Amino acid sequence: MLEIKNLKLVLNSKTIIDDLNLKIEEAEIHTILGVNGTGKSTLAYVLMGLPEHKPQQGKIIFKGKDITNFSLSERVKTGMTLTWQEPAGFEGLTVENYLELGAKRNNADIKDCLNRVGLEPKEYLEREINENLSGGERKRIELASVLALKPDLAILDEPDSGIDLLALPTIYEAIKFLNEEGCLIVWITHNPDTGSIATRTSLICAGRIIKTGKPMEMLNFFKIHCKECGHINIIDEKLLKSEN
Repeated sequence: MLEIKNLKLVLNSKTIIDDLNLKIEEAEIHTILGVNGTGKSTLAYVLMGLPEHKPQQGKIIFKGKDITNFSLSERVKTGMTLTWQEPAGFEGLTVENYLELGAKRNNADIKDCLNRVGLEPKEYLEREINENLSGGERKRIELASVLALKPDLAILDEPDSGIDLLALPTIYEAIKFLNEEGCLIVWITHNPDTGSIATRTSLICAGRIIKTGKPMEMLNFFKIHCKECGHINIIDEKLLKSEN
């Protein structure tokens, strides 16, 4: 359903995505796992077609169609959406109005969407999406908006970061529900625990997908061989070649 071929992105004379290849099947929850600085969020921006993130090389195929040159709005029309690592605030916009933007075309129940991310509708529908909400609350509201939108592909950029530990199971269940409703999930993360609900996991290193496989196998490799090192993830090249 989603295929990335030989993708390369250079920003400010620095290669961020480097000959990246990945194929994600329909109905997957596919996690992209890597330490900070390996190109995870940049990959999300390239997939979504954000300005200044047009690749110099490669192709992006979604539902059998080449969308490499599609604009952001054109990609939205194909059924794609993106959640942000740090959701924006919208002064003057209530949670109810925000959720209704996506719910109207799907007749989605916005109260149910809020409940699924662990927020009480009576407490949140009339609140504005501004600095009075915590980062974790804004993340949950953003995920609720994706539930209301019912996209074909949701690119989730660390939806569990900044979330209270006690609330994480609720977030994971919401993502599972979204997937069960027919949404392909690309889950950007540095948290190995997400492997518990993933279908497959890919490890990203210095802008490349270096391994893809069963979540627990990838988690074990990640724990043993991957570490923070400046701005990239360093892995023994000989080991990498032997594993591939």
